[in-house]
Amino acid sequence: MKIKIYALLILAGLFCHRGAVAADSSSVEAVEPLYALVNGKPITQKGFDEAYVAHVRQKYYHGQIPENRLQEAKKEVGDRLVNRILLLEEAAKRGLTVDEEQIAKKIADYEARYVSSEMWQKNRERLLPGLKQQLSEQQLVDQIEKIGRAFPEPSAETVKAYYESHLELFVEPEKTRLHTILLRVDPSAPKAAWDAAREEAQRILDQVGKGTAFEELARLHSNDHSAESGGDMGYVHRGMIPEQVQQQIDNHPLGTVTKPIDVLEGVAVFRLDERIAAKQMSFAEVAGRARDLFVREEARRVWDAFMSDLRARATLQFFEPAPAAN
Repeated sequence: MKIKIYALLILAGLFCHRGAVAADSSSVEAVEPLYALVNGKPITQKGFDEAYVAHVRQKYYHGQIPENRLQEAKKEVGDRLVNRILLLEEAAKRGLTVDEEQIAKKIADYEARYVSSEMWQKNRERLLPGLKQQLSEQQLVDQIEKIGRAFPEPSAETVKAYYESHLELFVEPEKTRLHTILLRVDPSAPKAAWDAAREEAQRILDQVGKGTAFEELARLHSNDHSAESGGDMGYVHRGMIPEQVQQQIDNHPLGTVTKPIDVLEGVAVFRLDERIAAKQMSFAEVAGRARDLFVREEARRVWDAFMSDLRARATLQFFEPAPAAN
């Protein structure tokens, strides 16, 4: 509860701060450093820093961002702040309005959720104006985003054309049917334990060579979940098994057993029973998936074009790059 209230304090405080400075950019510039001016509307360095800190805390465990992601994160936050102003301006140009009844309901929900919170009660009067502004702006942003992302429902011909130009996305990968015997070893176990498992695996392999059924040995020795079914793993495709196993399987004759292989769970041997070649799936088989992929890509393309147009028509002025917040 305290964490949620704290986040709300930051959020409402940020929007109160931004709302106060937006009315007079010249006076703000004299008082606070600016991150950017968007069609004359300021984003203060303080506003950027607060948004950056909130972004890092939400996206990265313990709020620690990898060094090689700093610039990417700063750009993402900066773009979001700039785009929000542009979207609100576009909403105003199009005459979009706020549903006051819906805003009142959401505020009532906050009131009910935090009615027993001392922190909420203490800061309620200060939070409410900023909270209402934030909710109102978000409602307008949601409306204009719906407009900016809209595009016609694709026809069957359009979806089929997408399928035909992206055949590589609709290939059923090669499948192999495998049996396995796994001798489990803790990854942190000493070398002696791993050596013992490798020796046992070799003894099992020798028994297979002498004619003992692989399935019988799997039931007796394997620690894999497939042991009860004689080691049968069913059909697997590339990516489902460790790469070092895949490399062995790729060059292995059907019906034969691999040498012992170290895997994460221990030491294993595998028998390759069947290999089914990759298959190009027909449009009839994947029409639904083709439509979903087309819609996803088209939605991204339409939205990117919408935002690129807004930014191209905007007057954007950026100041010294914002330092990474600690």
